Amino acid sequence: MKKLIFIAAAVMALNLFATAQVPIATGIQILKAEDARRYDAVLEGLMRSPNSAIRTRAALAAGRIGDEKAIPALAALLENDTNDDVRAMAAFALGEIESVKAAVLIIKAIKSDTRPGTPGGVPTLSLKPANVTARLIEAAGKIAAANAKDESAKALGKVILEELEREARTTFGQDRTTVLLGLTAVLRVRPEGGDVTAAKFLDSKDGRIRSDAANTLSRLRSKNAGLTLSFILDGDKDPIARANAARALGAAEDKKAFELLMKAAATDPDSRVRVSAIRALGSLKDAKAADTLMERGNYLLTPMHGDPGPIKPGSPVRDLKPIEVPIPKSELLEIATVLSRLLANTENAAAIEFLTKLRIADKYQSSETEIAFARIAPKAYLASKPPLEILYSDFHAASAYGQGLADIATLKNEAMNAQAGEILTKFIAGMATGVRAADQAKMLKAMPDLTGAMATLKPGNLDEILRGQLANNDVFIRAAAAGAIADQPMTKENVSALNDAFTRATAADKTENDAQLAILDALVKLDKKAGVGSYSIALSSPDYLVRKKAFEILADKELESVYPGMTATVASERKNHKDQVLPYKPVFGTKLGQVLNKDIDYRRALSRKNGPVKAVLTTEKGNFTIVFYPEDAPLTVDNWVKLARSGYFNGLEVHRVVPNFVMQDGDPRGDGNGGPGWSIRCEVNMREYDRGAVGMALSGKDTGGSQWFVTHSPQPHLDGGYTVFGHVSEADMTVVDKIVRGDKILKVTIAGK
Repeated sequence: MKKLIFIAAAVMALNLFATAQVPIATGIQILKAEDARRYDAVLEGLMRSPNSAIRTRAALAAGRIGDEKAIPALAALLENDTNDDVRAMAAFALGEIESVKAAVLIIKAIKSDTRPGTPGGVPTLSLKPANVTARLIEAAGKIAAANAKDESAKALGKVILEELEREARTTFGQDRTTVLLGLTAVLRVRPEGGDVTAAKFLDSKDGRIRSDAANTLSRLRSKNAGLTLSFILDGDKDPIARANAARALGAAEDKKAFELLMKAAATDPDSRVRVSAIRALGSLKDAKAADTLMERGNYLLTPMHGDPGPIKPGSPVRDLKPIEVPIPKSELLEIATVLSRLLANTENAAAIEFLTKLRIADKYQSSETEIAFARIAPKAYLASKPPLEILYSDFHAASAYGQGLADIATLKNEAMNAQAGEILTKFIAGMATGVRAADQAKMLKAMPDLTGAMATLKPGNLDEILRGQLANNDVFIRAAAAGAIADQPMTKENVSALNDAFTRATAADKTENDAQLAILDALVKLDKKAGVGSYSIALSSPDYLVRKKAFEILADKELESVYPGMTATVASERKNHKDQVLPYKPVFGTKLGQVLNKDIDYRRALSRKNGPVKAVLTTEKGNFTIVFYPEDAPLTVDNWVKLARSGYFNGLEVHRVVPNFVMQDGDPRGDGNGGPGWSIRCEVNMREYDRGAVGMALSGKDTGGSQWFVTHSPQPHLDGGYTVFGHVSEADMTVVDKIVRGDKILKVTIAGK
């Protein structure tokens, strides 16, 4: 008898295990719907499946797709499902949709103390599932932030604070996830009294909670916790808590913390803390910090030290010699930026000397140095003559120089502005003969920034110059020109040039949509009625992102009243599924904004499991490994792995490093604009952006392609907004921490299927 009972139990366990999985065929259905951004009866039916794993996965898909039509089905799961994981995912999905239509539902669910199916509906605090509460709080924050002007935003902010206050009063059993997501919700919503509530978590025993509380206070620019933050900065064992305390003190402009920040900027053993303290000193705007920062900067430029870590103030600095070891560029650029705030327009000789050394050591490549020089010593900067052999062969240097000249405009000095404009015009004109034929193609990458610089300095013939650039073959030059024209006064000539440029772009641009999107934005800003012809063309684009932009523009009630026929056109295009991502058609000659995957791709992506598939990246600073999360972001991982196996990432320059934030790579151009020639859909999930999280870089929802980043420290404001698809271990983060802008990813090797 006991044997029979054991067998029956085993069979039951196997059945439960089976129902907890999403069958491959169903998984493919869901992936197809996500990839097409299609919410339909099939997906809605899956949310009623007897299999809780399928209901959970379908709810996530509904959130990713973002269609308001999914709200009733998600509401039914949230209110009635007996599985807490399903309810938590329904809440998460409602937050992703960001519709105010779900606000009342979210508030009601947060205030409820019972789980569905409670006999008699008797309120019992112990029955309130923490994972559901946490995701409801997160959803409340996203909806309120996306609808800040709606009346419901205030009510959502109120319930967020009530839940956080409840957690603050909890002596035992405080729910960590609820607290962390609540603190993030507060920084998004900024409810009245939010800083007071957030400050109550600064004394938590959990370093991450202390860190996030300080982060929230810094973003709220709260002035109510200076003493506690000072204690954290001075002696907390958690470096991220110290770093965020420094940020919060700077945001509060707490002058009482000046000495502590000076000490941290020069001597803290963790670079994240030093960088945060340096930035905070810039916020305090006390020029007394300049000498110490320059002393620190000169020390870092000393070749025998390279990156020495913390030093004691007053240490001797040797004369600069040719640098044979990499300079700790990230920290040096932070120092330069802060000096520009402390010594603006002073022509400070010591600063000029330091920045001149930094320019030479960095080969004139960094806009931060150029802007700092121009801001501190505009006369000296305009008189300086960077070597043309560098400026005409390195697009980074040319771009940085243009940005430095553009900063002269902040002085609002007509004579200096004119001089800077003359120098810039002469510099750009000189590129025609000064740039070697072999360098012409790569030097075009400087032109978008040089266009922006020209627009800032506003020469008399700016409109004519910008209209000319709208005809350039380079898509990013046209995008920059459109952005600059959008800031000019409206003229018929500019609007006509934009419409003409859009028509040409739809025919010519097959691998990038930046110019098309920028032109549509410019038309809306200058004269939205005059752009209706371009919006109509955009509705027929093969690129989902261009069509999506057109649908958003044409939803304007004013346009509907002026062009009543447009309403019928939009409705017809929606009926033809133009508001979804359509299958790839080779006849269009472009892969942009289309579904590129087939069943075999979906099956391959779903076959991977979290953990086994990895990427080993060989860099100039050492090796590090990314462990992927294919179960959380299957198509994102599949896209990245395919690119890596093709050799796409090998030799690419790290084009962006923001200390204590991210290291970013994956751009074949090296200027932050490049991609693979297609876009993928976001696969936002519940993974958090902690230290070492690997995410997809975006310029808007569903714009990912090949650019990716690794976080140096927790970045909770990115949670639920960017796809987390992998992680770097703490041991390997020591390599990532050393990487600076300009370093290269030499080789990527994929381990696993």
